[in-house]
Amino acid sequence: MECRPGCAACCIVISISSPIPGMPRGKPAGIPCIHLTADYRCGLFGRPERPAVCSSLPPSLEMCGQSNEEAFAILTALEQATKPGDPAS
Repeated sequence: MECRPGCAACCIVISISSPIPGMPRGKPAGIPCIHLTADYRCGLFGRPERPAVCSSLPPSLEMCGQSNEEAFAILTALEQATKPGDPAS
């Protein structure tokens, strides 16, 4: 499967805990990566500084669904399901 043009759900919805060039503390969920281009493409794609976590997320029907809206919903649910618990609880 190829990335769906104009989607970028994985570059927006999910959190990334490892450093990203220009984002040394990673990326919070729901915040677009600073390397996301105006046409919703990865500005680091194919470059050695692209984080391993990003390279390890190939597009798939299970992750991307049938539409951009479905991709956002699937990834939001996955982000919530894998979110670390509140240390105070």
